[in-house]
Amino acid sequence: MPGESVPPTRAGFVVSKAVGGAVVRNTVKRRLRHLMRDRLALLPPGSLVVVRALPGAGDADHALLARDLDAALERLLGGGAR
Repeated sequence: MPGESVPPTRAGFVVSKAVGGAVVRNTVKRRLRHLMRDRLALLPPGSLVVVRALPGAGDADHALLARDLDAALERLLGGGAR
């Protein structure tokens, strides 16, 4: 419909205590938020995505988090094997 606006694409993050203490969890959340910022344009307009950090995310460096996030988005968007 003309005049209708598409809601923004949004991402949420779930980082449980299994990832680490509060400082580690917040660091992982900040890294994921930063990485998702550049990837939101890849998602269809109005998408809602929840990213769940697995326990190893606390020890992962920035590059590994980026690779894992890219792989997850590829599976999501490409419909690859689960």
